[in-house]
Parts: sequence; structure tokens; C-alpha cells
Amino acid sequence: MPSLRLYDSAARAVVPLAPTVTPGTVTIYLCGATVQGSPHIGHMRSAIAFDVLRRWLERCGQEVRLIRNVTDIDDKILARSAAAEPPVPWWAWAQRHEREFDAAYRALGVAPPTYEPRATGHVPEMIDLVRRLLDAGHAYIGERGNVYFSVASLPDYGSLTNQRLEDLATTEDESQIDDDVEADKRDPRDFALWKTAKPTEPADAAWDSPWGRGRPGWHLECSAMSRRYLGDEFDIHGGGIDLRFPHHENEQAQSHGAGWGFARHWVHNAWVTVKGEKMSKSLGNSLIVAELLRTYDAAVLRLALGTVHHRSTVEFSEETLADASALWRRLSSAVVRALDYDGTHAVDVPAAALRERPLPGAFTAAMDEDLGLAGAMAEVHAALKRLNTAFTPGDDAARPLTRDELEALGTQRTEVTTVGDLVRERALDLRSMLDVLGLDPLSAPWRDTVLGPGSRQGQDAALKALGQLVQHDLDERAQARAAKDWARADALRSRLAAAGVVVEDSPAGARWHLA
Repeated sequence: MPSLRLYDSAARAVVPLAPTVTPGTVTIYLCGATVQGSPHIGHMRSAIAFDVLRRWLERCGQEVRLIRNVTDIDDKILARSAAAEPPVPWWAWAQRHEREFDAAYRALGVAPPTYEPRATGHVPEMIDLVRRLLDAGHAYIGERGNVYFSVASLPDYGSLTNQRLEDLATTEDESQIDDDVEADKRDPRDFALWKTAKPTEPADAAWDSPWGRGRPGWHLECSAMSRRYLGDEFDIHGGGIDLRFPHHENEQAQSHGAGWGFARHWVHNAWVTVKGEKMSKSLGNSLIVAELLRTYDAAVLRLALGTVHHRSTVEFSEETLADASALWRRLSSAVVRALDYDGTHAVDVPAAALRERPLPGAFTAAMDEDLGLAGAMAEVHAALKRLNTAFTPGDDAARPLTRDELEALGTQRTEVTTVGDLVRERALDLRSMLDVLGLDPLSAPWRDTVLGPGSRQGQDAALKALGQLVQHDLDERAQARAAKDWARADALRSRLAAAGVVVEDSPAGARWHLA
């Protein structure tokens, strides 16, 4: 069983994750993107936080089944696509921005979910759920064909957010309030399950149902899709803290009303702030991921967003990015130096081998206690310091370790006898922890950037490519000389000289070196 303890938003306490619904497996439903616009860093905070959770569970031997939905039909999508210049079909607008989200997830090293269902692909399941709620007496059909959930019919409504029904004026999100829909309610606190089609909306943004043509309410899709892919009950429901009410409260009400156990635990991440204000498009302070990536390394963005505790607010600023950039340089340069240290590249092991290595006890204890990133990062910094102190003046990798140095390592490192061995083991220790955080410099998607022209690997690749290009010109020059085309031969030699390549003729043929 997993030893992880997590803060449960419903219990309002840190509780054990175990036992899980299925032993050896952790099932997670994460509220994904409403693809109304381009992804900003606020969206990425949630994706990265749950990517770290997933990585830690898998590192601890659990199989993780993660579902992250895509809301591709919504009031905002319809409004924004219609307001575009020129207007764009709503489904094309949604697809464009879904692709932007996919690109942002990949760029920041977020592993793809097990499944990523779209709302529009699960309308039959949503209709079945509405029918089930009507049959159970938890829903009713309004005069205009809208279908509503009756919050008064469910005794535990408000239990997720610890609110009393009598204290609530509405259970709709402000962005979802519609005068036509509100007028059809028996109780203003009820929320929409199914919205009847409007003549002002695209005809293809509606589906046939027993109650007439229309489209699902915002909350319905998550209840239907979580059951479709995870069953009546699953281990963790996740998302941003701003979704707790009304979205997650209403999801829980729908699922409980249908007779399903739904989520055993609720895990919410805090938001990103800019100058103290929550990230949102409406505040006008959004920072679009694609634009940030024009200036900052993707690893720097991930480090800034993903090494702060998931329940703590990230204050996003130039200072935050500068600090993250400096730390990433220290981490990646130390790993690359270790990789090049003894010429064997023994540090360059695949991720699967890293995940078989034991982790420091303090790192494991920190991660097991509500993903305690402060304690985990303290261990990362300590490992970085140990690695840097292992490098010796003159990079003498073959020097045997002294008795004192060997005793300081402990008996568990009997395979370590030289400075090169020590550098290798300490670099692998560091990589192993960074792998849990999705920040191992030698793994995708960071590897190609880290092993650029400045590394030995990059230099070797560049020299190989240069050698092939030079040899092509030398072969052509040899043919020109054989044909006594001295002008062409001299021109080729001059071209190489201009590029910094010195050609020397000898009885054995032409040789070259860099000037």
C-alpha cells in the first residue's frame, strides 16, 4: 500500500491515501482545460503539481490511472469563437486551443494522462446520468426544457466545502449564470444539468435528448467521464482550489445522487499570483506559456511552478524566474560536468535505472508527507553540494579515495573506490531525486537543450558533422586536382580557409585541422 499522506480538502486534514480502491493502483481524475483560449501558467500549475504526484506514486511502486478531461463545449467557447474576427466555428476554436495546451504540457515535461476524454465525445453518458438523476428524484425538467439538479434533495450537499445550503444564494459559477436558465428554476440554488438549445447558438452545438435538443451543463461531464474511466468510486479527484465551489461540489452532488461513491479524497492545488492577484484572463495579467517560452527555458518555468508545495501560492515574477534560472543552471551544469568527468559517461543511465536506486530517507519522508517539496528540495540542494565537493582540482577522476573519504561514504558504497566513482554515485543520487520532480537534466524533454554545443557530447557531435562537411569539400577538391582544374581546387581550399579549416597536402593525401 502507498505510504503517502495527502491533505484532503473534504476532510480538511492530512490523511493516509491507503487503502486504495484497487490494491497496487491509484486512480486519479484531474479537471483539465476548458479550451476557450491559450494556456497560461495558471493552467500549468495544476498540470505540473499532479504530474509530480503521479511520478511519486509510480516511484513508490503504484500503477497510476490518471484521467484528465478536456472541456470542448462551453458557454465561453461559444462566446469567444463567435466574437473572433472573423468568427470561427466553435469546434475549430476548441481544437486550436486544445492543441496549444498539448504543446504546453509537452514543453514543460508533463507526462500524458492515461486517457484524455473530451466532453463532446461523452454526451450519451451524460444523458444517461441525467436520466438516472431524474429517476432518483434529484432532478427535474423546467418548462423551457432545461434540466436542473435539485440541491435540496441531497442531504450531503455542501459537505465538500463545508457550507450550509441555507447560506447559499446560488450554486452556479458566475460565468455560467444565464437569465434564460435562471428563470426556469424552481429554486435559485439549483444548477443546470442540461441546457436547452438556443436559436442564437450554433445548431451543431446541441445534441438530441429525451428532453429536447440541447447541451450539457458544465459540471455534468466530469461525473459522467470519471465513472466511465474509473468506475463508481476512485481514489483522488484533483484540480485547482478555485474549482472547489461550485464545480467540484456540484460534481459530487451529481455522482452521490446517482448512487456512486465518487472520489475518496480531494486534492486541490493553490493558484499562481502576479503582484498578489490570481492568474486569470479577466484580470488582464495572464502570462501565456508560448510567449514565456520565447524568453525562458521550459525547465526554468517548470522549476518555478513545480518546486513549491502544491497548496502554497506561487508568486510569479521576474525575481521568481531569475531564482529558478540560477538554480537550474547549477543543477544541470553539475550533472553535465559529472557526465563528462571521467570520459566513461557512466552517469548517463536511463530513467528506468534511476528509478531502481534508493532515495535518501529524508527525501522519501518529505514526499510521503503531503508531497513536502520544501523538505525534498532541501535534500536536492544537499545532494548538489555533495556532488560539487566531489570534483577534485584538475578533475583527477582516477585518484583513489583516501581511507577517511571511504569511511565517510559508509559501507553501502563498497563499489566506490575512486574520485570518478564518487562523482558518478553522487550525480546519480541527484538525478534520481530530480527525476521524481520531472527535472532530471539528462531526461526528455530537457536533455537536448542541456547537452547542447557547450557539452562534450555536443562538441563531439559538432566535430563529427564538421568532419563530414570538410571531407565532402576535400573529396571534391581531390577530383578537381586530378582533372587539373586548379582554379576549382584553389577555390575550395580558400572556402575551407575562410571557415577556419587549414588544409595541408601530403603524399598520402590532404589533411585538415582547425586554425
